[in-house]
Amino acid sequence: MLRPCLVCVALSVAAAHADEARDEAWWTGPMLAPNAATLPAGHALIEPYLFDEVTVGRFDTNGTRQSAPREQDFGSLTYILYGVTDLTTVGVLPRFGYNVPPGEPSSSGIGIGDLTLQACYGVLQYHDGHYTPAVSLVVQETLPTGRYDRLERASDGFGAGAYTTTLAVYSQDYFWMPNGRILRARLDVTYAISSSLSVEDQSVYDTPYGFGGRAYPGDVSTVDAAGEYSITRNWVLALDVIYQHSDSTRVSGSVSGGSTGSAAARSVYQSATGTSYSLGFAPALEYNFSSTVGVLLGVRIIEIGRNTAATITPAIALNMVF
Repeated sequence: MLRPCLVCVALSVAAAHADEARDEAWWTGPMLAPNAATLPAGHALIEPYLFDEVTVGRFDTNGTRQSAPREQDFGSLTYILYGVTDLTTVGVLPRFGYNVPPGEPSSSGIGIGDLTLQACYGVLQYHDGHYTPAVSLVVQETLPTGRYDRLERASDGFGAGAYTTTLAVYSQDYFWMPNGRILRARLDVTYAISSSLSVEDQSVYDTPYGFGGRAYPGDVSTVDAAGEYSITRNWVLALDVIYQHSDSTRVSGSVSGGSTGSAAARSVYQSATGTSYSLGFAPALEYNFSSTVGVLLGVRIIEIGRNTAATITPAIALNMVF
């Protein structure tokens, strides 16, 4: 749910006026938008996130907000990245979760989610005095390492069961405000395509016991615009505005209607989620202990959408570069 955050490599700028120099500003990164700047060769970044996604409502197919039972999904997402060259960064993103659904048993324990592999290549680099932003091309492959079907408890589902390929373009630029402080801006565009998958019994796709068939996850496109305002060297205000559109996810198969499970006793089962979209806002506050260590406290709020949940997701992250 949540973005990978690379700490921008601070470069000095010759200051003949009172403007804040880039090496005077320390950054952790906004809550969601990843960094277009790659890590220098031989350097690593580790950024663990802890979050609590709270469902507070639901938007119907017309975009009207409806009441919904409160649900809490606790999770962690850690970005472990390494600079292979000055222009190439690779990494892994492990996930863990614990779900507390309304009126049903909570997860039987902390579960392992899907694992994402990432490679980032810097196409353009930012240079002081030039108008070209930093631009990177990113490829992610998410592996189905989390449980998703044959669930005794629905709350034990932590994965999607699909191989998902995500293609993205990340960009980043700097702007000096009239008071001389820096505004760092990002614009990231991603598109994710998932494979179909076999599904049995109770699953994260809301299938019942006795089900057998396949799920076809819809493609997902995301646009994330973010800004960070350097209040002081240590303190930064950040804001993400993120739009996400998801194609319909289809499920097709059959459900056993008898104890024998024979073909004659099975009935056709089909479902589709329909297309959906959401518009979210994620204000955050950063405190940077140094140019390489900082913490972020923020919240993502989704209060505009269609055929999706209304959620509030507080999160905390620790960003460390070595």
